Amino acid sequence: MNKIPAIIPVSSPDCQVNSWKYLLKTAISDPWQLLSLLNLHPDALPYNIDPSNQFTLRVPRPYIDKMQPGNPEDPLLLQVISQQAENIQVAGYSQDPLSEVNNTCPGILHKYHGRLLMILSSACAINCRYCFRRHFPYQEQQASGTRLNQSLNYIRNHSTIKEVILSGGDPLIISDEKLEKIIEQLEAIPHVIRLRFHTRLPVVIPQRVTTKLCQRLKNSRLQVSMVLHINHPNEIDTSLHNAVARLADSGIQLLNQSVLLKGINDNAETLILLSETLFASRIMPYYIHMLDKVAGAAHFDTDKEEAIKLLKEVRNHLPGYLCPALAVEKPDEPAKRLIS
Repeated sequence: MNKIPAIIPVSSPDCQVNSWKYLLKTAISDPWQLLSLLNLHPDALPYNIDPSNQFTLRVPRPYIDKMQPGNPEDPLLLQVISQQAENIQVAGYSQDPLSEVNNTCPGILHKYHGRLLMILSSACAINCRYCFRRHFPYQEQQASGTRLNQSLNYIRNHSTIKEVILSGGDPLIISDEKLEKIIEQLEAIPHVIRLRFHTRLPVVIPQRVTTKLCQRLKNSRLQVSMVLHINHPNEIDTSLHNAVARLADSGIQLLNQSVLLKGINDNAETLILLSETLFASRIMPYYIHMLDKVAGAAHFDTDKEEAIKLLKEVRNHLPGYLCPALAVEKPDEPAKRLIS
């Protein structure tokens, strides 16, 4: 497989091969280039790609390196390649499946008791085709600039908030320096005791787990947890294993949530191996979600009854602590709904 070019401008430390910022900047956005890197020809694909999709391709090189060259149905490739199936309108699938647009405060999603979510960024390091926020109007909703102050004031004025969840987009796309300032402001709010990250960045660019980030989270007065998003055991390689080890050694509680995706992880063997591989990397399986019914992702959806049977089979092969809870999220409900 082709590697990142060896000739790189050295005027900035952000332009080094092993810099997460450089790897972020050089993420692949051309589907033809991605297929070429994987030794795949479009005419040989069992599906039709759509290079003009408004939800553009975005995938960093470390994630591509986990894909199997020559395999058009690689489970990691299928998560990122734009397909014409996304253009089929399916009843019941909408642009705002969780009714998040009309939130109570800019940059804040306050749906559940005792905790809320701050949308820190409009961008991700990777564009997952099944993303339930693929149509989300981030420019009007994210907590940045003056809206960040509004978001922080909202938290200050609601003493029932014990936990703040940093999300996006991806909260780790923000620099360590900017993130530190936000953490400091949250630490100054007495009733906030827990800080949670929802992120996929360490999975797709493990270099994002910097020494500075680990040290800052280790020194926080808040109880810090990080919920990663890993759908398939092939996403866990040595680089990710080592990155999350640094987080775990810093006292960060590591959890994982997955989405049940047709043709990617909707079989017991894959889910069993995923849980075992997660635990070997000190990550606890947490949730496996039914697909949020977002427009453009209907081809990933799975049948609810089949999902229940699948998770029962997983439970028959694993100890309880390695079995993620099967869940679905519905608008205007006080908590995620567990499915048994």
